Amino acid sequence: MQEYGVGIFDSFPTKSALKKALKKGYITVNGNAATSATFINGGELISLSVPEHVNPKKRLIFKLKVLFEDDYLAVIHKPAGILVSGNHFKTITNALIQNLKPSPLDDATQPQPVHRLDFPTTGILLIGKTKRSIRALNKLFEDRAIKKTYYAVTIGSMKAEGRVITEVDGKASESIYKVHQTVASTRFGYLNLVELEPSTGRRHQLRKHLASIGNPILGDKDYGIASLILNGKGLYLHAYSLNFVHPFTKEELYLKDDFPVNFKKIFNILEP
Repeated sequence: MQEYGVGIFDSFPTKSALKKALKKGYITVNGNAATSATFINGGELISLSVPEHVNPKKRLIFKLKVLFEDDYLAVIHKPAGILVSGNHFKTITNALIQNLKPSPLDDATQPQPVHRLDFPTTGILLIGKTKRSIRALNKLFEDRAIKKTYYAVTIGSMKAEGRVITEVDGKASESIYKVHQTVASTRFGYLNLVELEPSTGRRHQLRKHLASIGNPILGDKDYGIASLILNGKGLYLHAYSLNFVHPFTKEELYLKDDFPVNFKKIFNILEP
């Protein structure tokens, strides 16, 4: 059911939304409560029943910077120190309604992020505002038709460019990097401004890949070198840009989020 049920009901257009509906007991198969593991053979009656009266949720008041918005989708800046989604009150997902304009389209729904950024990572985040848009953007990510570019500050001497191909969580993964600037550092030896392009999207992929070649990201408490941990300054990893063809207007979009101030304090940065 977890795989087959995605897209059956317009109210739950994504896998995560479907899982929540299953967990709450909203979906039945042949009259029996379904779970994500319910096996579908074909010919079953799959039903959705959502209670009419749901307790209103407290609204999160959290200002977000909107970088782009139309009737179908939006792009926002994600600050460090906030979850994109999850079972917490303070998340990007819960803050979207107050920050985005309602879509006038007939399949408008509560805005939803269509990808993830780690809790300490800053940068550009893509949001779907309609049911069809959420499905279409998820499909673009599945087809790797959205190019994501990150920048990080790394520690140590690095080659000018390279490719890291190592498994992450038992799955094949690949990241491409290019060093744009390097400055000498008394404490760290060298600090590098590195452009990163992940070819796959594993959890903590860029952080793990850079650590695996001996160049951890500055401020990475999980994968960094213990003696070189930078406390209190956050993780120097920024989701810089997204490049893709708009699934409805067919316009090619190149959207970017300016470098954080902490990057500019280390490097003389001119926007690419």
